[in-house]
Amino acid sequence: MSAIPPPQEKLDPRVKRTRALIQQAFNELLAEKGFNAISVQDITRQAEINRATFYAHFPDKYALLEYSIRQAFMQALEKRTLSACHYSPDNLKALVVIVCEFLAQANNLCKAGENHFESLVENQVRKQIQELLEFWLEQVRSELDPKTAATAASWVIYGLAQEWSRNKHRSPAEVYAQDILPLVQSNLQLKEDG
Repeated sequence: MSAIPPPQEKLDPRVKRTRALIQQAFNELLAEKGFNAISVQDITRQAEINRATFYAHFPDKYALLEYSIRQAFMQALEKRTLSACHYSPDNLKALVVIVCEFLAQANNLCKAGENHFESLVENQVRKQIQELLEFWLEQVRSELDPKTAATAASWVIYGLAQEWSRNKHRSPAEVYAQDILPLVQSNLQLKEDG
């Protein structure tokens, strides 16, 4: 059974503030230095917290990156309310556009040779695409098991969006999403009513 990630975990306001400080400092350093050059000490100095406070929230900078990616992508989905809606070709197209735009933005933050960054983005984004698609597919009739169809479609969406985001002479995301929509839909194998 698939579940959409919970809206926002219920956290003490102080914990939320501290995580926001850590995340803001991390994002600033990421844009300035790149992921590989950032240390936990850099983050704590920028956030004006001590190392113990950082480690109370995150075991290391990789966990912070993972959390940041997950939160940012969830916010992108929630901005278009996709996590609360149902399957439709328009919602699927909107999902593809969101993934394209998110990956283009992430690629701008990633410095050359930062494989950890790319693999964490891929893991977090593709997992959330799969969860959302599985949630949608559980509500409609598919010829395949929802998990299998969602897995296949999530790889197609992520791979094509990544290819689009790396293209210097790319078409607008909306146009690209419309062009690849049949490829994505074919992986979902929805049954025709009738």
